[in-house]
Amino acid sequence: MANKTTVYLMSVIISLLIAAAASETPVTAYTNHTVGGASGWFFDVTTNTSSANFSAWAANETFSLGDYLIFNTDTNQTVIETYNQTTYRNCSVDFSDDDDTFQYGGGNDQLGVPTIIAVALVNQGPSYYFSSASDGIQCLNGMAFEISVQHGLGLPSNLNQPPPPPYAEPPLEEDSPSPPITIDGNRFSRGGVGSVANVRLGLVVLFGVALLMV
Repeated sequence: MANKTTVYLMSVIISLLIAAAASETPVTAYTNHTVGGASGWFFDVTTNTSSANFSAWAANETFSLGDYLIFNTDTNQTVIETYNQTTYRNCSVDFSDDDDTFQYGGGNDQLGVPTIIAVALVNQGPSYYFSSASDGIQCLNGMAFEISVQHGLGLPSNLNQPPPPPYAEPPLEEDSPSPPITIDGNRFSRGGVGSVANVRLGLVVLFGVALLMV
């Protein structure tokens, strides 16, 4: 009797393992995820509600490196990506003190202009997204979601590039080295060898004229 029970339990466990393996469909291509589905990434300022339940939408998606989030939206909303959970929970951004938070789009002061924003998923692990518009009110009222990015196929070559070097201010003109100054009579010229040659030529001419006058 004990042997039959053991065999039965083992068969159940094996069946469960097979079912679990079958449910984990391997990633075979990169995916574009339209955020919020057909509802898009919008906020109704009259009712203070978002166009979709973005957390519920994200829970039904599988995200991998190289995929894209597609935000169908307009300039009434912003798209903030952050890897900082505290920034996400506060629904606010301080770019002067936050180097792992990025804003996409922007730069248009006109409200209500339709736009499509594509955000590549380039870091494995948790990522957070929200709208910082209206001083965080949109984020606090549903315009926010978090995802977990799997490795999948890994980054494609066009996204697997080293980050650009940090920006450096160009040197001020007064800090730039100046060319040597040579004297030609009462004038100052910046030019180095060419100006010295001119001075020497002038001296030769003057010397020749003096000989002719003698």
